[in-house]
Amino acid sequence: MAKIRRALISVSDKTGIVELARELQAQGAEILSTGGTASVLSKGGVTVKDVSEHTGFPEMMDGRLKTLHPKIHGGLLGRRENKNDLSDMQAHGIEPIDIVVVNLYPFEATISREGSTFDDAIANIDIGGPTMLRSAAKNFRDVAVVTDPADYEGIISELTTMQGELGYKTRFKLALKVFEHTARYDALIASYFNGMSEESEEFPANLTMTYSLGSTLRYGENPHQRAAFYTERVPGSLSMADAEKIQGKDMSFNNYCDTQSALMLSLEFKKPACAIIKHNNPCGVAVGEDSAQAYVEALKTDPISAFGGVLAFNTEVGAGAATEITRIFVEVVIAPSYSEEALAIFATKPNIRVLLLRDMDKPLAGGDIKRIAGGILVQNWDLKQIDVRLLSAVTRRQPTAEELDAMEFSWKVAKHVKSNAIVYSHRNRTAGIGIGQTSRVYAAKCGAVNALESLSGTVVASDGFFPFRDGIDGIHKVGVTAVIQPGGSVNDEEVITACNELNMAMLFTGARHFKH
Repeated sequence: MAKIRRALISVSDKTGIVELARELQAQGAEILSTGGTASVLSKGGVTVKDVSEHTGFPEMMDGRLKTLHPKIHGGLLGRRENKNDLSDMQAHGIEPIDIVVVNLYPFEATISREGSTFDDAIANIDIGGPTMLRSAAKNFRDVAVVTDPADYEGIISELTTMQGELGYKTRFKLALKVFEHTARYDALIASYFNGMSEESEEFPANLTMTYSLGSTLRYGENPHQRAAFYTERVPGSLSMADAEKIQGKDMSFNNYCDTQSALMLSLEFKKPACAIIKHNNPCGVAVGEDSAQAYVEALKTDPISAFGGVLAFNTEVGAGAATEITRIFVEVVIAPSYSEEALAIFATKPNIRVLLLRDMDKPLAGGDIKRIAGGILVQNWDLKQIDVRLLSAVTRRQPTAEELDAMEFSWKVAKHVKSNAIVYSHRNRTAGIGIGQTSRVYAAKCGAVNALESLSGTVVASDGFFPFRDGIDGIHKVGVTAVIQPGGSVNDEEVITACNELNMAMLFTGARHFKH
């Protein structure tokens, strides 16, 4: 690799740029720069040649036009071992540029700022920067290209060691990083424009998504699978990436999946709630006067499965809850706040991962995505809410006030249980949960068999309709008094007749909550 003789530096983020420029200059490189960057470098003792002097063409249009010039891009794209390129460069007085250091206008930071306008966003769409980056990255064998200040330290070290040169591996790595960076930059702009369009499409013709590597994980669902957590930053939205780990081991793939499920379920409720998740399904859910009562009530459903589970709270976790939680082993606890006493109690159990996620009332961004062979499936989040008190019973008997409370509670839980799902509950907690069965009758039987208490006086929520009366007959035998379900079966009348015969109340929601 040839020694770097000329550098072009134009950065929005000035972090560490003076130190890099000083090293380049120390290695004998001429420094070209523009505007604010040139000023910072000059104040830092670096001798700078203005790009306008280099091109012989002044900056125009408030600085929008300064580096889009053949003397810049010819110097970047010219292949040093190509005779035609060298001949053209010589004929037109184009001097080679050996390294480009550019980071782009802060588009993402601008649109994330409260009060940012569309004009602000437009002003922060970089044109010259991405063009220079792509030109240099295309010709990376001859031109090094740098866009991330985090790389400066390593580059300075290599320049010093190699006396002003950068090796092929470094150049290739930096070029790859550029293409990833500019692709993300363009994806952000496309997404922003789609959101601002008067004809914005919920599902655009081309779906551009951009995620940044948050962390690599020990492994995936199983030890033979590799995994990583990529984060999406959407201003003002709820994000697991914002969860602060107070204590415990690093999060695993399964921890993240279970914590997401627990979090979503706990947020269904306005009263203090606790959701206990195991293998991505609820094994106990309750509301209470505080976190301690919510946890104790949730644990009653299935304390055996709760061992090694994940807990989510929608309210502060206090000392009482922490004391009860630490009586068994749990993998993760997530909450919007903790008392100092609670944190001290958790500290006695250092293997428990304690996560703090503030502002849980933020909306969810984006949608639900599932990967399949050859593509992805995209849907919006299942955020549908139903006020059960606005529903009319389809049976002769109307539900009691207590049954209505239990129906509302149970219906919220059923949304988060894998289909086919049957949820037995009281007005403030689950009593039995039938999860992921191939028939609704089996789900009802599983939920009843796994219940640790009498189900007499409970209600049932079903995520889908009952296709026949056998499901109703089965839940009635264990003591269920009321049912909430979507309805919509060709055999609805048969099911309604069964409830009337058994003096059960039933509500149709007109909406289902399948979860696969």
